[in-house]
Amino acid sequence: MAAIDIRAVDKSFQKLKVLHSVDLSIDKGEFIVLVGPSGCGKSTLLRMIAGLEEVTGGEIVIGGKRVNDLPPKERNLAMVFQSYALYPHMTVAGNMSYSLRLRKIAKEKIATAVAGAADILGLAPLVERRPRQLSGGQRQRVAMGRAIVREPQAFLWDEPLSNLDARLREQMRAEIKKLHRRLGATSIYVTHDQIEAMTLADRIVAMEAGTIQQIGSPEDLYERPANRFVAGFIGSPAMNFLDAQAAPANAGHARLVTEDGLTFEAIPGLELPSSRQLTIGIRPEHVLLGEAAGEGAKEATVDLVEPTGMGAIVHFRFADISHQAYHLGRASWRAGDSVKVALPTERLHLFDATDGRRLN
Repeated sequence: MAAIDIRAVDKSFQKLKVLHSVDLSIDKGEFIVLVGPSGCGKSTLLRMIAGLEEVTGGEIVIGGKRVNDLPPKERNLAMVFQSYALYPHMTVAGNMSYSLRLRKIAKEKIATAVAGAADILGLAPLVERRPRQLSGGQRQRVAMGRAIVREPQAFLWDEPLSNLDARLREQMRAEIKKLHRRLGATSIYVTHDQIEAMTLADRIVAMEAGTIQQIGSPEDLYERPANRFVAGFIGSPAMNFLDAQAAPANAGHARLVTEDGLTFEAIPGLELPSSRQLTIGIRPEHVLLGEAAGEGAKEATVDLVEPTGMGAIVHFRFADISHQAYHLGRASWRAGDSVKVALPTERLHLFDATDGRRLN
């Protein structure tokens, strides 16, 4: 396994610049997840590390060696794709061993490597089957096994679970987590699925429009998002946002007033000039509904209730702006009902209305 350093990397396709001076250091054995909306540049960055795309500017260093000009086969990386890319005429064992046979590895070593990978992935009973005889999850395990037998410096994962149904994705997430724990290999994983990012990553790299917005642990990005983009992208249901401005301070506490008249005593010691435009954010699970909202709660109208089993997502409306709350337990409200809502001051996230950066 190897550390990977990405230093001031740019990527342009003719006149279109898709990556802007990206810097990222990945430690040996670390599991990094690149996450962001479609078109943010995460897959392009992964392909540049793999050598499948040229670097326009900057450099990529793997295991202390600059690899900008090295072809993919000389980088000793293993890539697991969204499509399984299995040879239909080969058995499971044949697919897993193909790259080793190309390198003319001794047959005994190939057999040992394939048997070891098959055992790790629960494929031992299936090694003589062909891809058409396997389920989607089994095919993805074969693709993983093909990567494992190469003993690469690092694993690159390009949305490997997106072709699987929800239950299989959940199972395979657990398999990948166990595999990483067992192998301790450096891994870079690309996804647009924040659940995969939150459950798999040692650190998440949140990207937008070719730039890194925040790097940190899943807890860091969830609890202290660096800006409004990260706050809105990480978390399901998504964070609620309200436009507000600072009002004259009251006893040393900054006061915030929203467009629909909600007033908050903000965090003590937070200094904000009067009339500064802000965005208030609060996660749905921190919104208090009904009796839990207490005295002084604001009346809102229920738009929709979505049962989730353990609870319900309650869509409600303040002054024609829709928001969401996560209510643990059974929700008795129905569309059109009036509900009391409170937004606890200590749970508020504050962002600058102009550049989106975090203020508290």
